[in-house]
Amino acid sequence: MPVAGGLYYEEHGSGPPLILSAGLGGSGGYWTPNLAALSERHRVILYDHRGTAKSDRAMSDPTSIDDMARDVIALMDGIGLDRADLMGHALGGIIGLALARIAPERLGKLVVVTGWMKTDPVTLRCFDARLRILDAGGPAAYVAAQPIFLFPASWIAQHGNRLDRAATAHVAHFQPEATLRARIAAIAAFDATPWIGNLTTPTLALGVRDDVLAPYTASEALAAANGNFVLSMMEWGGHACNVTDPDTFNRIVLMFLRS
Repeated sequence: MPVAGGLYYEEHGSGPPLILSAGLGGSGGYWTPNLAALSERHRVILYDHRGTAKSDRAMSDPTSIDDMARDVIALMDGIGLDRADLMGHALGGIIGLALARIAPERLGKLVVVTGWMKTDPVTLRCFDARLRILDAGGPAAYVAAQPIFLFPASWIAQHGNRLDRAATAHVAHFQPEATLRARIAAIAAFDATPWIGNLTTPTLALGVRDDVLAPYTASEALAAANGNFVLSMMEWGGHACNVTDPDTFNRIVLMFLRS
């Protein structure tokens, strides 16, 4: 099992290196719907966040987004990668922003998918609701409710069987509850507004208008905060737009990375 810096990782394809960082769930497997398209043009490196999936489950509490960004640096050092592009979903995106501040020389381009420079009150409400569900019903209840926050209602209606099958695996590999709470606390504490305007990394802020967890206005605000940032907006797809509409998503991302 390939591990670098305590993090499980996989490599796919060849070309310019592109690191993929998942959201709160932490598993690199989140990017499965996008791997074929991205790996045609890139050496794709996906990894499991510390404390989740196949990576080292030992994680400091409290932890911070900066800690998670340093994990990416350790991963890059472990596989001998001096510089790479990075794409992150939600939590993965703000990890990318922290990395752009801590070690800009290690980044080429950055894609922040349904992310933010300061965690929106709507996002915090969603996290609070999810933790209350976890308290009341445990991981099974948390996983059962998760699609409501991630996907459009029409997509959930059409993919119920797929979601039910995935739920079994998600429950079996659920990150420790203390880890989940520590990661949510790190997200809640994140605030890039004092330094976001100083970043030099070319960055795409990709938002989705029907995202109920991270409002599209957060992506708009992020893109407007720095002259090196550009905005792209998907009209449909929910928070997990790379899963619900991978063709549109892949096209937007690859166009930015080629530019």
